[in-house]
Amino acid sequence: MIKSMTGFGRCENQQDSKKFTVEMKAVNHRYFDVNIKMPKKFSFFEASIRNLLKTYVQRGKVDVFITYEDFAEENVALKYNENIAAEYLKYYRKMAETFGLEDDIRVSSLGRCPEVFTMEEQDIDEEEIWAVLEKAIKGACQQFVEAREREGEILKNDILDKLDRMEENVSLIETRYPQIVVEYRKKLEDKVKELLGDAQIDENRLASEVILFADKICTDEETVRLRSHITTMKEALIQGGSIGRKLDFIAQEMNREANTILSKANDLETSNIAIDLKTEIEKVREQIQNIE
Repeated sequence: MIKSMTGFGRCENQQDSKKFTVEMKAVNHRYFDVNIKMPKKFSFFEASIRNLLKTYVQRGKVDVFITYEDFAEENVALKYNENIAAEYLKYYRKMAETFGLEDDIRVSSLGRCPEVFTMEEQDIDEEEIWAVLEKAIKGACQQFVEAREREGEILKNDILDKLDRMEENVSLIETRYPQIVVEYRKKLEDKVKELLGDAQIDENRLASEVILFADKICTDEETVRLRSHITTMKEALIQGGSIGRKLDFIAQEMNREANTILSKANDLETSNIAIDLKTEIEKVREQIQNIE
């Protein structure tokens, strides 16, 4: 299956008192570009998260949002900083001695000084935390990929329809070419008769002029290559996978052939068909920008 580069996924995973919520969304981008927002205390997981995401995403600008909740009551501990308390006490006594003040320091007042008592989170078990986080990420990625595949299927069908219309335009150009040559010969004969009257027409000279004209406007090479590009693109769409860059290159080649056909066109009908062809190619290129 092919995948769109836009998508959204969300998953919550709770184990015991620990709960992770992972949300991810993506938009078009030439390469794989991921931005992760999560609590700083889990930043050491970033490399593992990126490696995990690469197994699900090849292209696109992906934003990942991770939130964490811990419902355990013992997840923080009170820490007494004796050295800081000693520093406060030393300077309080020095102030009392220097200024002749009463030394009225009490334990309760010393304990209210900043940083004497602090709340610290307990050390976390990295393996245990990663097991919970990894499951949440995988769940979000699975939803994300499913959303991309659903949109990718819509893109595939739309592009296949456009490729069918392009094939019809190519057929019209191929059908129109011999008619243009016949019409040119008729116009040339009429013009020569008008100029020479009853004089004998040089059939060899007339044939040479028609051959030169036919060679000048011939688009056989371009239409053959266009059919080949269309077939290749259809096969790639049906085969699926990460084909966005390949399809973009093929579309560029299609556009080049269509431009050549338009430049050779010496006929209003052919020009209009070539313009329609270029319009369809441009629509295909726009859709391809959404494919991973």
